[in-house]
Amino acid sequence: MRAVVWRGPKTVRVEDVPDPKIEEPTDAIVKVTGAAVCGSDLHLYDHGMTMAMKPGDVLGHEAMGEVVEVGAEVKHVRPGDTVVVPFNISCGHCALCRLGLYSQCETTQQTKAKKGAALFGYTHMYGGVPGGQAEFLRVPQAQFGPIKVEESDPPAALLLSDVLPTAWEAVDRADVPEGGTVVVFGLGPVGQMCVTAAYQRGAGRVIAVDKIPDRIAMATANGAECVDYSAFKDVTETVREMTGGRGADSVIDAVGMDADGSAAEHFLQLIKVQPDRFLALHQSLATVRRGGTVSVIGVYLAWMPFFPIGDLFDKQITLRWGQANVRRWDAELLALLRDGDPLRAGALITHEAALEDAPEMYRRFKSRGDGVIKAVLRP
Repeated sequence: MRAVVWRGPKTVRVEDVPDPKIEEPTDAIVKVTGAAVCGSDLHLYDHGMTMAMKPGDVLGHEAMGEVVEVGAEVKHVRPGDTVVVPFNISCGHCALCRLGLYSQCETTQQTKAKKGAALFGYTHMYGGVPGGQAEFLRVPQAQFGPIKVEESDPPAALLLSDVLPTAWEAVDRADVPEGGTVVVFGLGPVGQMCVTAAYQRGAGRVIAVDKIPDRIAMATANGAECVDYSAFKDVTETVREMTGGRGADSVIDAVGMDADGSAAEHFLQLIKVQPDRFLALHQSLATVRRGGTVSVIGVYLAWMPFFPIGDLFDKQITLRWGQANVRRWDAELLALLRDGDPLRAGALITHEAALEDAPEMYRRFKSRGDGVIKAVLRP
């Protein structure tokens, strides 16, 4: 089959790889009909050498398609069903899955790497499981994982694999009071959905921070008050002024380790004192009010020096973070998609391309040009 594989820093190719096969009775094989490119894929695109990637690894953790074969223990889906595949691989029955912590599944937990549940197409730290940017996908733990949808469901159902539950959980963790103010740092796909999800869940005001004009335009159309951080010397002070000097009730960091940093931060990266950039997290912690909540959904992988623990203590800030637990939210979100899509998820998919065009789509997505918010590959 054809698949998108990682070949080195900033190099992905579409190559022939072996067809997947049933290996366990809990497996399923899915013929992929859509696979999205995620902002997290760009971490691998840029930093794969330091993230336990191996040349030839198949990428992609957001996929949907048609079930073509199932193992003997898979009962809730069958050949011919249309399914969305969550990015975290979880069993549904271990102690942590029973708590709804599917991203920490004890059955697929990567104990040697000291990581949580296995992920599709996301480094050998998370299991080295081949991803969904391919013609076919082997789905472990298919007795629980795949989300059955209908062919008549909107194309945005694909986003149930990651973007929608990730944004929904980010807002849930942010604990926005009814009518309260939330700040969203980063207007990539997840940040965009955080804007609409925050309003759906009762926020009275959303302030969004980014610098890409197309992203700012989309968030503005969805009701956010946008701050172009390239136009201000001090984004933190700007946001605080917009909130009467108090700060926001809740702040969501939807950027993670790829934040644009200062010259000093770039220098720290070069000398390896600070291997990742933490500007968005620092700004999130600085713009939340005393007693407020910061929800971190952007990906961080490295140790953080100079963590402002004293400020968090003094301000009584609640800090919540981690990967989304996809299956915790699928029924609720699928119902919203079928009820007129109040989150406007359908508008998030701005580009579609053939699987063979994946290298060019990665480059365009990385450059943040051409209005690319969310790209879907069609095998």
